[in-house]
Amino acid sequence: MYFNYSTEVDDPDRKSLEPLLPSSSTSSETASEVYDENGNRLGLNYGAIDGDGLRYEIPESQKIGVAGAVFLILNKMIGTGIFSTPSSIFASTGSVGLSLLMWAVAGILTLSGLSVYLEFGLAIPLSGGEKNYLERVFRRPRYLATSVFAVQMILLGFSAGNSLAFGRYVLLAAGHPLPDGWVARSIAVLCITFVVVLHAAAPRWGLRLTNALGVFKVLVLLVIILSGFAALAGYRLVPDPHNFDNIWAIEKGDGYGGGGAYAFATALLQVVYSYKGWENANYVLGELKNPRRTLSIAAPIAVVGVTVCYVLVNVAYFAAIPKADLAKSEVIVAGLFFRNVFGESAAARSLPAFVALSNIGNVLAVSFAHSRVNQELAKEGILPYSSFWASMKPFKTPASSLFLHWIVTVIVLLAPPPGPAYNFIVNLYTYPGAWINAFVAGGLIYLHYNKSENWSSPWQTHVSVAFVYLLLNAFLAITPFIPPNSDWNADGYPYYAFPIVGTGVLFLGVLYWALWTKVWPRLGGYIVVSERHIAEDGTEVVRYRNVPT
Repeated sequence: MYFNYSTEVDDPDRKSLEPLLPSSSTSSETASEVYDENGNRLGLNYGAIDGDGLRYEIPESQKIGVAGAVFLILNKMIGTGIFSTPSSIFASTGSVGLSLLMWAVAGILTLSGLSVYLEFGLAIPLSGGEKNYLERVFRRPRYLATSVFAVQMILLGFSAGNSLAFGRYVLLAAGHPLPDGWVARSIAVLCITFVVVLHAAAPRWGLRLTNALGVFKVLVLLVIILSGFAALAGYRLVPDPHNFDNIWAIEKGDGYGGGGAYAFATALLQVVYSYKGWENANYVLGELKNPRRTLSIAAPIAVVGVTVCYVLVNVAYFAAIPKADLAKSEVIVAGLFFRNVFGESAAARSLPAFVALSNIGNVLAVSFAHSRVNQELAKEGILPYSSFWASMKPFKTPASSLFLHWIVTVIVLLAPPPGPAYNFIVNLYTYPGAWINAFVAGGLIYLHYNKSENWSSPWQTHVSVAFVYLLLNAFLAITPFIPPNSDWNADGYPYYAFPIVGTGVLFLGVLYWALWTKVWPRLGGYIVVSERHIAEDGTEVVRYRNVPT
């Protein structure tokens, strides 16, 4: 059992950042508070931080600047979503106008979430994202919020959706448009394997490829947007679909979701999925140059730019794809667009390959950031065998935590039975995050109103903005449980499958907390304390020690 330490972690009179930072003393000894399984303080434990600890040091030359942070966010935001989900979103709503409105509103709501995360991130410039924010607010019961977040991040922080889309677009570019199958999944496994090995063995090249693909995928979006304007002007190889003649009309019948709260909730959930990634830089703040300045510049630039592009790309799709085709196109919606505009030519087949490269760019960004979160969780002793998952061996990179990300992603890719697995993976990946985001937003509101917390940040979010973000995530978390008006198994699985599985993962975090903090220490008679020490030069040392209870 691993316990992390933090001196005076529960003192609300300390500044916002201090409860989360280990001692910065340069002394050879550091103090850790030790608690029993009931949370009772056993006292301070002093231990020398010497050469047998795990050392973490990031040279300034390897840290990420503003441009790198922008591309890190862009690469996660622009993945498979904008090229794949517009079909299911339109099928759920049945309306061109409502679909476009959802994309615009989701962009505005994303900005509200960005404001919440900027306030937390600038006040607590540490890697780990929501882990740090939840720990700052929810300090009782001890480690409960951290355990729930850890289980959700480990089990559901996978790259399966974009890896699978990469495999399917590769097949489409090769002239074999298979909606799903083991061939596409096999390519997806090769994709995530390549990305993990690259980040582990050649991290500089991994970041260079991430930045290059960030530029590339923006160019792909611009090609689609400009082609959409050309299609509106009549330059297309199909008849005018007349999708804008009555944009608020709601289509019904085969291929459409039939409306209702469930249909709109799942549609909004998938729009949010397409925007997901705006928080990516928050996960790696410890690896940014001048993190407060870099985050405050890079994040707004990336989110505003993506919002404008997403709305215009959807306009382009409706300009060239008939409604009936769009509603049933599933993941290959961008492929249909290319065919209707450019025809069955070499150029048209090359464009799906470009989308596949966009997908792998997303996998690069997600695996880079989530492996750092996994490593932060391991540093604090939250994971079993934390010393292994926190290790920087053999390449002085988080290879072990990257391997953990690979394991979960491959399981998610191979476990679902043949069929429409993509939408289920997308919903499962996104849904539990709505609960986490709701608690983060609610926590910020609490910090604003509870003056005894002495909360301060260089960025201030108006309470109404945080409240809007809280309501959005509450809506996304609750409405998927409402039965749809159409077939309960329209997507190949019961409508309640992904919200139940997603919520179950969060409760699994509660179970892990109970085992971790109560059952295992009582059975083992000792706890393993994680001691973290940061010297003046920024070098961090972590080591683990057995402490009898």
